Amino acid sequence: MSNVMIIGGSRGIGAEAVRTFCRNGDKVVFTYHKSELEADALRQECGAFPVRCDVKHSDSVRIAVNRAIEAMGQIDVLICNAAIADYNLVTDINETRWEEIISTNLNGVFYAVRHVLPSMISRKSGCIITVGSMWGEVGASCEVAYSTSKAGVIGLTKALAKEVGPSGIRVNCISPGLIDTDMNKSVDENSIEEMEEETPLGRMGSPEEVAAVMKYLASDEASFITGQVISVNGGYIV
Repeated sequence: MSNVMIIGGSRGIGAEAVRTFCRNGDKVVFTYHKSELEADALRQECGAFPVRCDVKHSDSVRIAVNRAIEAMGQIDVLICNAAIADYNLVTDINETRWEEIISTNLNGVFYAVRHVLPSMISRKSGCIITVGSMWGEVGASCEVAYSTSKAGVIGLTKALAKEVGPSGIRVNCISPGLIDTDMNKSVDENSIEEMEEETPLGRMGSPEEVAAVMKYLASDEASFITGQVISVNGGYIV
């Protein structure tokens, strides 16, 4: 049984990760920002402990990490899942929105890692899982800010794995493709159908399928896997 902290766990992939680890018998603390009702419902459903956190601010993340340690004793597995997206021409993205996306998707991962790592290093044990995107691997037109932030997450993951590997800490990135979550609800139906047709498996993925990979990477079965980008995209990019 592990103590798991999930940054961004109230909806979508994060919520399914909370359910998956709770079913596995793990202790789970998860953060949310604005989705208080969803977070409370998830708490009642599986007994995980919710903590409000704005990942754009280091102090907010530090407080959340400290609360998680108080609740569980230590953090064995850190999952950095919080993210936002925007669909716009790069010339139409204002600076405030750009900074919000980078701060949430990339800086938030750095803050979480920075505040959790010291205790992992002292124990010479730990697992960190970041959540990138296939658009961080190949880029997406009209999603320059999102693609940039997720490419940064991938680079952070690879570099960090080399840095903390000697301390017994594994760091991997899951790179989802088209997944059936609220983030993709705003995408028009024709675009979804086109992407499904371009996906070799011919469909969207589910949050459960992404959470299953998280569970594997956090397990002892993945004890020799670090610094990797695990694509969960149905073959959309290979």
